[in-house]
Amino acid sequence: MASKKLLIIGFVWPEPKSSAAGSRMMQLIEVFQSENYQITFASPCAKSDNAFDLESIGVLQTAIELNNSSFDVFVKNLNPDVVLFDRFMMEEQFGWRVLEQCPNALRLLDTEDLHGLRKGRQNAFKDDKPFDTSYLFNDTAKREIASIYRSDLSLIISEAEIKILKNDFKVDESLLLYLPFMLEDVSNEAMKCMLKFEDRQHFVSIGNFLHAPNYNAVLYLKDIIWPWIRKQLPKVELHIYGAYASQKVNQLHNEKQGFLIKGFAEDVNQAMQQSKVCLAPIQFGAGLKGKLVDAMQNGTPCVTTTIGAEGMFGNLVSNGFIEDNPELFANKAVQLYNNESLWKEKQQNGFKIINHRFDKSQFQEKLILNIEEIKQQLNTHRINNFIGQMLQHHSMKSTKFMSKWIEEKNKN
Repeated sequence: MASKKLLIIGFVWPEPKSSAAGSRMMQLIEVFQSENYQITFASPCAKSDNAFDLESIGVLQTAIELNNSSFDVFVKNLNPDVVLFDRFMMEEQFGWRVLEQCPNALRLLDTEDLHGLRKGRQNAFKDDKPFDTSYLFNDTAKREIASIYRSDLSLIISEAEIKILKNDFKVDESLLLYLPFMLEDVSNEAMKCMLKFEDRQHFVSIGNFLHAPNYNAVLYLKDIIWPWIRKQLPKVELHIYGAYASQKVNQLHNEKQGFLIKGFAEDVNQAMQQSKVCLAPIQFGAGLKGKLVDAMQNGTPCVTTTIGAEGMFGNLVSNGFIEDNPELFANKAVQLYNNESLWKEKQQNGFKIINHRFDKSQFQEKLILNIEEIKQQLNTHRINNFIGQMLQHHSMKSTKFMSKWIEEKNKN
């Protein structure tokens, strides 16, 4: 039997040590490899030193160009069974080309998080106004929802985002699949091997600094929350890790205040496990927060905000506290830091959340079943998605001819 082929069109090359998006991409690759797909990863993005060497796990790597018909030849020769677009921008750029050259390929979109939702929340935050549909229905959201309709199936990382897509944007559920992080259980042995309460010290915060919500959270910690914590715990430090620390980030480093910018974490698990409490005061954003997952996997209780906690805990009790008021946030952090029995209870909650809500085998199976089901009746599935057909017919023409125009311009 000929092996099935998957083409992943990446917005960036995966960096699992730098971002949650990178970890998620590696999880998706693992699912398809377990189903014996031959995988090609292609991206128009330049590769950084933090990029994972995909060839080391048997994935072919190809550089592709935007606005260039060389992609048409490449995709036609490859003739994939499934094409996975990493974020809606890649579907906009390459979706129409895939449709023209490989009409029978199943087109999957991994949204990572809802960019329109994140953008809307960021704008509301900047304007210091409550977030509502006037912020949600922004231009990024219009592009992203169109991309979801043009795709055969979109992978949505958070239940909260599924709800928004169904209720606010009226997207049919046949086009959506809830697929959170797919994680290994934290075993009893692993729990026993972790550093105990008395062997840990200091607070930790982590996140890729190129991501606006993370940089904002660091500023918020520095200016407002940390002074309150430090007042109550004058000898304690806050260790801040993250890839791509710029000069403006490094300037926040202040040893006297115990506010330490540590930069890129070679080993996130080690950084988390040595720390007593994780702080994640996210004020805007979307998707699931990888930093909370890292904290729970390593038995580190966490204080976060409503936005940080969104889609993470379901009906289970959180692995710490959810607090939007900065002074109360600081007080809860101090309480967790000092109270061993409370700390242990919150640590156990985190293990339970990882093992009950992100069970790898359950979600891997769900993804494969959905793909097989749609592949078997692809024509009917597409006929039932009239809005998708309409968008392929109209809106992609503008993207298509803009792309062709850029290509001609580049030739001259």
